[in-house]
Amino acid sequence: MWTLVPVLVLSLTQPYPPSPLVDGLELDFSQVEQRAPGSDNWPCTWADDGHLYTCWGDGGGFGGTNQRGRVSLGVARVEGDAEGYRGTNLWGGADAEAPATFGGKSYGILAVANTLHMWVSPGSGLENNREARLATSTDGGLTWSRADWAFSADDEILMPTFCQFGPGNDGAPGDYAYMYAARLVDPGGEVQVPGEVWLMRAPQDDLSDRSAYEFFAGADDAGEPVWSAEMGERQPVFRDPRGVREISALYHPELGRYLLLGRHGPDRGSNFGMFDSPTPWGPWTTVAYEDGWGGYETAFFWCLPTKWLGQGLSFSMVFTGTGDLDAWNCVPGRLVGSSR
Repeated sequence: MWTLVPVLVLSLTQPYPPSPLVDGLELDFSQVEQRAPGSDNWPCTWADDGHLYTCWGDGGGFGGTNQRGRVSLGVARVEGDAEGYRGTNLWGGADAEAPATFGGKSYGILAVANTLHMWVSPGSGLENNREARLATSTDGGLTWSRADWAFSADDEILMPTFCQFGPGNDGAPGDYAYMYAARLVDPGGEVQVPGEVWLMRAPQDDLSDRSAYEFFAGADDAGEPVWSAEMGERQPVFRDPRGVREISALYHPELGRYLLLGRHGPDRGSNFGMFDSPTPWGPWTTVAYEDGWGGYETAFFWCLPTKWLGQGLSFSMVFTGTGDLDAWNCVPGRLVGSSR
């Protein structure tokens, strides 16, 4: 049964005006498919080999459980389309092709051609607030090397995620990798209130070079973005007074819009937001903004794999949560074109 997640009319809580292109999204919660019980997070990226790559935390991954194959952090390949796919553990997890060699959590993975990059934070809960360090794999996810630098809590960068484009980062403007991160305003808190989001970029072939990173620093008089290597000059690209945590982002080619998804609110509830923009830095409008998304109590971290954007405005959404949702959950849906 399809359920509409609309733009709410609660103007005091919704941080941006309604989208001019999308009225909301419809989701068929009767068709939720659950795999990998006990494993959560699941950011996804599309590589040049045609497959999705994903990572999870605190579980055994595909074919595993919360006990069988449990690792702190694992990586998997997902082959096939949303109607019939197969997940294979590559690095860590049950029956993996290679063992995991370090722990942590990740909410951002990116394929540049067939090279994989993953942002890794130290662990669960507030441990994630300490740092974000890039890890890279050049052999399809079987081995990973970590950068000798990291963004720290002092940099106010929390759990970066990559904006997803076509296979291997195809279609990213200027051959950059674009990355969003919540601003860390409270190292002792989960959802960061008030919520702000930074945008940074680096040439896709130089992601391991810290000196190659630039930060969005506002717009010039012509409205063009200003990029600065100086972190102190950066400006947020997104704000939500109710808070921000666990974001994902993608470019939707049929809409011609960027979509930003995340969790808001100071509690751990299923507080879902989706926003759209013509550029990576805004201006943003609201596609959907809801507390208690899907009738769930503890859903979080929603992402739309770009490989699984279907004809028209259909998609398959991957999400996770705690309790019964502590797993890979996939639900079909579609964006609803605006009547405005």
